[in-house]
Amino acid sequence: MKYKQLGRTGMFVSELCLGTMTLGGNADAGVWSSIGAVAQEEANQLIAQALAGGINFIDTADIYSFGQSERITGIALKALGVARSDIILATKTGGVMGKGPNDRGASRGHIMDSVQRSLERLQVDHIDLYQIHASDSVTPVEETLRALDDLTRQGLVRYVGVSNWAAGRLGKALGLSEALHATRFETLQAYYSIASRDIERELAPLVSEENLGLLVWSPLAGGLLSGKFGPGAPEASDARRSTFDFPPVDRGLAWQCVAEMRVIAQARSVSVSQIALAWLLARPAVTSVIIGVKRRKQLTDNLGASNITLSAEELARLDTVSALPPHYPAWMIARQEAQRYPQPAGIHAENL
Repeated sequence: MKYKQLGRTGMFVSELCLGTMTLGGNADAGVWSSIGAVAQEEANQLIAQALAGGINFIDTADIYSFGQSERITGIALKALGVARSDIILATKTGGVMGKGPNDRGASRGHIMDSVQRSLERLQVDHIDLYQIHASDSVTPVEETLRALDDLTRQGLVRYVGVSNWAAGRLGKALGLSEALHATRFETLQAYYSIASRDIERELAPLVSEENLGLLVWSPLAGGLLSGKFGPGAPEASDARRSTFDFPPVDRGLAWQCVAEMRVIAQARSVSVSQIALAWLLARPAVTSVIIGVKRRKQLTDNLGASNITLSAEELARLDTVSALPPHYPAWMIARQEAQRYPQPAGIHAENL
C-alpha cells in the first residue's frame, strides 16, 4: 500500500480508502438498502481486513443509511481496538437528515448540530476530515467557512473538505478562506472513473493548481466497470447497478473501456476492476480512491489494485479509448499555450 500526502497538509493517507456507504442499509433505509446492507459483524471483518491490507483511511457520511454507517464504523473500530491515532477518519454532512427545513445543507446551524451527532455515532472526540457533502446555493460560502473554522479551532475537526462542488464555487471558497483568514478546504471528493472523465475539464486542474487532495468516489461507476456488465458478461443480479442505476454513465463509452481493460486484465491475469482502479491510481491529481464493498472477496480484489503498475503503453491505450471529446475553452487554450511556450530551439516566425 502506498501513502500520499493529503493535499498541502502534513497528513498521509493510503491511496485506497475504505468507503462505508454499504454499511447498514436495512429495509427501512430506503435507497440505502439497494446499495448495501452490511451488518455489524460483517463490517468488523471488512474493516479488519482493510486495516491489515494497509488502509489507514476510512470515509463515511451522516446520510449513509441515516447514521447507521457512522454508528457501525464507530463500533467496529472500538471492537477491533484500533488506536485513534492509527486511523484517518473522514465523514460528511449536508444531505437531508430529517423532515425539517433545517435538517440539511451547509448552514452554520446544521453543521454545528451535525458534527456533534457524528462524533457521538463514531464514538470519537474529533474528526480528521470533515466534508461538506453537497453544494448549497442557499447558504453563503462565508457562513459555511466560518462554521468550519470554529470547529477546527475547537479541535472537533482537524481538516475540512467538500464533495460534489463546481470548480467556480470551490475556487471562490479558497479565495474567501484566505481573505477571511479562515480554515481552508484541503480536499475535494468527486466522482471520477475511466468511463467518466468530466472532472478533468476544470476540477482536476484546479485541484492540482491549488494543491488539494482529490478523493475519488465510485471509481467503478457503481459496479458498471467491474467486468460483470456489458457485452459478453451476464449481468450480476446482486450487483448494485441492478437495483440502483447510479451514477449516470455513457454505456457505449463504458463498454469500449471495459473491452480494452478486459484485454489488459487477461494478459496480466487480474480482474477488470483492478485495472479500472489502477488506471485511477496512476492519474497525477488523485490522492486516494474510495472503494465500497459488501464482501471480503471484493475487498481482496480491490486491494490488489495497489500492486499493479500499468505500463506507459497500457496507460496510453486506456487514455485513448476513454478520451474526452474536445471542448471549449480547453481546445483553444491548448492551441494558444502551444504558441506561448518557446521550443528548445527558440521561437520562429513561422510558428506564430
